[in-house]
Amino acid sequence: MNGWYLILSLAGVYILCCAAIYFLQELFIFHPERLAENFAYNFEYPFEEIWIETEPGAKINGIHFKIPNTKGVVFYFKGNSRSIKGWSKFARDFLGKGYDIFMIDYRGFGKSKGKRTEDAIIMDNQLAYEYLRKNYVEEQIIIYGRSIGSGFATKIAADNNPYKLILDSPYFSFLELGRRFVPIFPLRFLLKYHIRTDLYITSVKCPVYIMHGTKDRLIPIRSAEKLARLAKNGMIIPIEDAHHNNLPRFAAYHDHLYAILHGIGRTYAYNGGYQTSYN
Repeated sequence: MNGWYLILSLAGVYILCCAAIYFLQELFIFHPERLAENFAYNFEYPFEEIWIETEPGAKINGIHFKIPNTKGVVFYFKGNSRSIKGWSKFARDFLGKGYDIFMIDYRGFGKSKGKRTEDAIIMDNQLAYEYLRKNYVEEQIIIYGRSIGSGFATKIAADNNPYKLILDSPYFSFLELGRRFVPIFPLRFLLKYHIRTDLYITSVKCPVYIMHGTKDRLIPIRSAEKLARLAKNGMIIPIEDAHHNNLPRFAAYHDHLYAILHGIGRTYAYNGGYQTSYN
């Protein structure tokens, strides 16, 4: 009797954990900073605030930084925390290299409104890309995806024809990432966000540059290695000693980013070998 009681108790705990994963997962996945709609942005660089109506009850807020004589624009897909108010600090990394930069807040972040789902975010991102296409030819558009934004960036690159795709600390798929932390649960059925970067990347036609810290513990560099092998024209660029959230603190990151944006060939060591071929 005690044995059956233990089994039933464990089964109950397991079911409760599954329910918690399903109903509470957004609390763990997304960490938004919400802003009042009348909040006034204040940046050191010239910018335009953009609103994109996506569907009834939903609208997306974005910031478009512009410089004279731009070489093009970087569509920057941010990570899972804060709002573009804070992420705007990364604009200098691209403006200083001769590019405009455009970034949006996902639904529920910053001033953006609407019920957040994976399909809704993908739809919003596509509408934001179409906004850029009205202002630039696609040969001037570079997609950049950071962490959780890497999957969304890859999807947009797969569905369109941007000039280049840059991934910063990407995951192979959101499903695989989740299994690293809760491997004993049926995440395929519990997760509301699967974000299959591994599937999207096979349809990307432009060059793919994957920068990843060699000491990233949240998303190990092997995720980047697997993605690079799947891409038609992909390469991995390791940032030695970098972790998940500090790539911009390393000079190597900025050297490689400058080379990618300007089409400068680079040679660098990786796993005892050498890669070059920026284009």
